[in-house]
Amino acid sequence: MTIASMTGFARIAGGVGAYSWAWELKSVNAKGFDARLRLPAPFEAVEADARRRLADRLARGTLYATLSVQREALNPDIRINHELLGKLVAAVADVDLSRNLEPARLDGLLSMRGVVEIIDAAETEAAIAAARAGALEDLDKAIEALLAMRRSEGAALSFVLDARLDRIDALTQAAEANPARQADAVRTRLEQTIATLCESSNLDPNRLHQEAMILAAKADIREELDRLATHLCAARDLLAAGGVVGRRLDFLSQELAREANTLCAKSNDASLTTIGLELRVEIEQFREQIQNIE
Repeated sequence: MTIASMTGFARIAGGVGAYSWAWELKSVNAKGFDARLRLPAPFEAVEADARRRLADRLARGTLYATLSVQREALNPDIRINHELLGKLVAAVADVDLSRNLEPARLDGLLSMRGVVEIIDAAETEAAIAAARAGALEDLDKAIEALLAMRRSEGAALSFVLDARLDRIDALTQAAEANPARQADAVRTRLEQTIATLCESSNLDPNRLHQEAMILAAKADIREELDRLATHLCAARDLLAAGGVVGRRLDFLSQELAREANTLCAKSNDASLTTIGLELRVEIEQFREQIQNIE
């Protein structure tokens, strides 16, 4: 299983009967899952089902789902009020045409209000139900397309994250092998410090040696290096396992940053401090990248 990004886009078009539609799905980063739907009439009735389908397939991210619908005009029903038309014919038959009046024509009678009714064709519940069902089927297709894009972007991200972890690992090993950590180097620095203090003050040399040993113990970064290695191993395992691992990777990145900060605080050598600062930069860049992982 590979990791997946939280960003993606998909568009699927379809139609049934007089209806044609297009689903557009767009997802962006978020701490949890939030679906925001825009559905026109008469498709509001599928909102609950659509939300369930989205929640079943997506774990994290803010999702914008828009359904655009067009409906073809149906042939209207035309009805003639024969009773009213008959009354009009009877009425005009009694009109005196001796005053140079033209006899009534059919088109004139049909234009009278109420004689002809044009009624929009009624849409059956079955047709609406079929359109709603078809829209939901296409939503499933749109979700699959969105997931495919998120997985593709996640695969690309995994290479970037692996490279970051390799760099963090290399810096950790560089800190491990840094000459400033060697016992001889530590002893030499302490001896020089004690000698300088003894020359410039009347402090007890034995007491100075005791304090120096305490400082040396506090400055030891063995524990930080071990934890860095452990967190690196856990992060690699999560990336290899795939799935919904974004939050756990984010937690590990915070722990890596904590150890790098402590390493810098304990360092008493410029070269070791430089490595610690580089570690902090790499870990922060790693953390920025995983904000996009599901």
